[in-house]
Amino acid sequence: MPHKRTVFDRAVDKSFQGIRDEFFRNVQFTEPKGDPGWFGPGSAVWYIHEHLPTVQIAMGAAAMMETLHPDMAWMAYEHTRAIERINGVPTGQFDEKAMSSRSGHTLSFFFGVAMASTPVAERVSKTVRGMHNRIEGVRPDGHPYKASDPDLLTWNYCTQAWALAASHQAFHPDPLSDDRLEEFFHDYARMGRELGGANVPTTKDGVDKYLADSLPFLAVTMPTVELLNPTAPWRYPAWQRPLMTLVDWAIQDLHPEWAQKLMNTKQYPRPVAAARRRAVKALLGSFRGGKMKEVYESYERVGVPYPRN
Repeated sequence: MPHKRTVFDRAVDKSFQGIRDEFFRNVQFTEPKGDPGWFGPGSAVWYIHEHLPTVQIAMGAAAMMETLHPDMAWMAYEHTRAIERINGVPTGQFDEKAMSSRSGHTLSFFFGVAMASTPVAERVSKTVRGMHNRIEGVRPDGHPYKASDPDLLTWNYCTQAWALAASHQAFHPDPLSDDRLEEFFHDYARMGRELGGANVPTTKDGVDKYLADSLPFLAVTMPTVELLNPTAPWRYPAWQRPLMTLVDWAIQDLHPEWAQKLMNTKQYPRPVAAARRRAVKALLGSFRGGKMKEVYESYERVGVPYPRN
């Protein structure tokens, strides 16, 4: 029997429909019946991914963190379609349509790997590996880079795993216990390995240590500055700017202290910062029941009733 969706579910679906129509066409969650995928119902990975608002905050936080690696920053600047180009030369401005495309493909990958069937998870991972194999270049300082570099892929994985866990802990209305969070890091490491990462950490401490140990190799390069602002309030209509100002700060506030220093994140007095965090959690928590239909389709595929909170 199909799961009954709440009014919040329908609101999420409506806001998500454009992305679904364009970017989820080849990523389906209903077949084959009985296939739990890489992680399955009841897993910490499924639970974290079920709450779309915290996943979206995590995606923003991870994208910002990734650009602190000079290889990632220059690679993105020179190869991503999200940057406007004139005669092949980046202008430093975002191509809004291409930016939406990148976000849509990223979200379909995240959910395809996390909650779709095994064949779908394997296919989308193979597609991403193929894309990585075609991307390489040389930074202006003469340092070569390759998207398929195992160490760089581990960096990318760690930023993503860290961001998903940090956003979940900070803003989910009913976050996992520390033990269940460790389960997430242990299981989700499969994604990093499948993409080609080397020595992928399998614990929270391991991921945190990997990121912190990378600090000597990190820097704020010009592409970092250009790429840090997709959620900058000035990019939105005036009536959305108060909300986006809060969201943009919340994304950066998740970052470790060393990353905030590199990014020059605005600091507020502790009581003000605490109040802002509570406001963001209340906002995102209002979508407690707001899940994409793909979440319900995944449970139905496996034949497991959706757990009620």
